[in-house]
Amino acid sequence: MNERILVVDDEPRAREILADNLQPEGYRVVEAPDGETAISLVRENDLNLALLDLMLPDIGGIEVLKEIIKLKPALPVIMISGQGTIEDAVQATRLGAYDFLVKPVERERVLLAVRNALERDRMRREVAILKEEALSRYRMVGVSEPMQRIFQRIDESAGTKASVLVTGESGVGKELVGRAVHLKSNRRDKAFVKLNCAAIPDTLMESELFGYEKGAFTGALTQKKGKLELANGGTLFLDEVGDLSLASQAKLLRFLAEGEFERVGGTQTIGVDVRVIAATNKDLEQEITGKRFRDDLYYRLNVIPIRVPPLRERRADIPALADYFLKQQCEENGVTEKQFSPQAREYLTGQDWSRNNVRELRNLVTRAAILVKSQEISPRDLVELAESGVSAQACSGKTLRDATAEFQRALIRATLAANNGDKTRAAEQLDIERAHLYRKMKDLGLSE
Repeated sequence: MNERILVVDDEPRAREILADNLQPEGYRVVEAPDGETAISLVRENDLNLALLDLMLPDIGGIEVLKEIIKLKPALPVIMISGQGTIEDAVQATRLGAYDFLVKPVERERVLLAVRNALERDRMRREVAILKEEALSRYRMVGVSEPMQRIFQRIDESAGTKASVLVTGESGVGKELVGRAVHLKSNRRDKAFVKLNCAAIPDTLMESELFGYEKGAFTGALTQKKGKLELANGGTLFLDEVGDLSLASQAKLLRFLAEGEFERVGGTQTIGVDVRVIAATNKDLEQEITGKRFRDDLYYRLNVIPIRVPPLRERRADIPALADYFLKQQCEENGVTEKQFSPQAREYLTGQDWSRNNVRELRNLVTRAAILVKSQEISPRDLVELAESGVSAQACSGKTLRDATAEFQRALIRATLAANNGDKTRAAEQLDIERAHLYRKMKDLGLSE
């Protein structure tokens, strides 16, 4: 153990007894004979716990407690007193004290209170670390004007309860937008529950959303809460909402209108406080025209619209995204930190990324972080990794001619970037005549 515990008492013998109880258990003890010293030690040291006497010669223990809470709100404090009343204990706990002990305190009682307070502090720190990691993992990166507009819309909508509809092509980061709205809202400490509407069969959608009672259908051996109950107080993220059947749309619409529902097989009406954020890569207005999506549900969901543009519409974000993914993947996979060469950044910026947008970029960068051995990643590294990594999915449904042309475009772009646009040197590296390179670029639609 390395926990540091501050013991505050004006009686030297009382401090000595507490130190004798704590030090054999592995705790490090810091002593203070009065309130001013205690406040100074709290201000200047990283402490895990304070044992604070109620009666001090200079400042009352309650006043010291108030100062500690101002300085270090998360520091647990256990009050100790030989003259304390029930009113003192109630006031201390209302102010934020973890516990209140009355002298003389038995050794085991002190150690139990200390262990419990430190365990709560450890849990608080772990939760804080997990939140920090979550914020890092779901961080949105962007310097382009379109992304600045999205950040502004997220800030404007986060503090409200209004439904949000996030639209955009596959892989642009719609879920990240939903999480950003949640993490910036006053619901951030509650659940963010995700439901992929495209992955749930229509026959199971109602039970997934609303839950079911025991015996509601064959196999319902116990009661189960649905996503709406699990998200109570927080946010429900409906991914691919455009894939909901009309029947499921009607049930969702009823909940949005009334804020309550019944479990499948149940009769009790359940009310929940849930903010709904939906996402889709479909054009819902076209779906409405085709009678595949309800217009009344669309208007319920589309209170605050946020469109996430594809990477090709915000190329200024690509270098920053690539650097962010590279650092993240090197750390997560325990490999030496790497960087992109300037030509590699140009290569990445010049790609279309139309297959899977940000997800495609992240996958390529992940392969580079793991597989490239040198500390600087070149355009040729990226071309080779792109070919090996996406050939199966990218070429699916394409003719051999189209797939070959796609690879040739990527290779020529990378070679030109690596040679700062020098076509003579690029042709030499590609082992073709300069005139042949010009013709090939024209055939492939590459600008000179």
